[in-house]
Amino acid sequence: MIELRRLTKRYGDVEVVRALTLSVAKGDLLVLLGGSGSGKTTTLKMINRLIEPTSGEVRIDGAPTDGLEGHTLRRKIGYVFQKVGLFPHMSVAENVATPLTLAGWGKDRIDARVAEMLALVDLEPELAGRSPRELSGGQAQRVGFARALAAEPKLMLLDEPFGALDPVTRDKLQQSFLAIRRRLELTAIFVTHDMVEALLIADRIAVMKDGELVQIGTPRQLLESPADEYVERLFEMPRRQAHVVADLMAGSASASTRASSGGGPP
Repeated sequence: MIELRRLTKRYGDVEVVRALTLSVAKGDLLVLLGGSGSGKTTTLKMINRLIEPTSGEVRIDGAPTDGLEGHTLRRKIGYVFQKVGLFPHMSVAENVATPLTLAGWGKDRIDARVAEMLALVDLEPELAGRSPRELSGGQAQRVGFARALAAEPKLMLLDEPFGALDPVTRDKLQQSFLAIRRRLELTAIFVTHDMVEALLIADRIAVMKDGELVQIGTPRQLLESPADEYVERLFEMPRRQAHVVADLMAGSASASTRASSGGGPP
């Protein structure tokens, strides 16, 4: 569904993205993974033309995106980012309705769609009239998702949408997003620098460093066959954490067995 062909962005003599070529099949979730300055967010913004590439091409469903006006393209793509970007002077319902109003939908149709979207992201109907400042971080991010999904996009771009949330809220929203994506058969590109998050949600992971694609593959492929030392280092942390948790769980199970059999500590 999405193809990037030698996509490049240069500022002066500095190439922040260099000849990036990859594709994302319909219905897949690709994670762009890398540290700060690796070119992840710039790549995302070139896909929906918030940033124009210096060279190269983006194709969606086989058609080059440079044949469309930027605002026309962006109405077809859901976009979610870490700071949410809700309009503070609008209510929750008005925020969700924004893309529908721009698309020329009628009031009754908009009202029905807003209610449908709030239910989809598990927000209570009574929140519709509240302002963004009255919401928790998790609620605000759910409103951001509802707004991004309102105009029925088949493609979503997500730029570290859960990075500012506490771990429990983050886990809940990850699971909600994955369920919604499967239900709506969305194609998605998701930017993160969190290796564990990438492993948990991705169909495929594209590792970037200094504007270049280092390796692309399934989570298992990257864990088992890293292309170089950089990729190996990236995934050493989640591998080490998994071993620590496994050891703790094994110790807990052993202690429970001893307690149930009437044994004491060794």
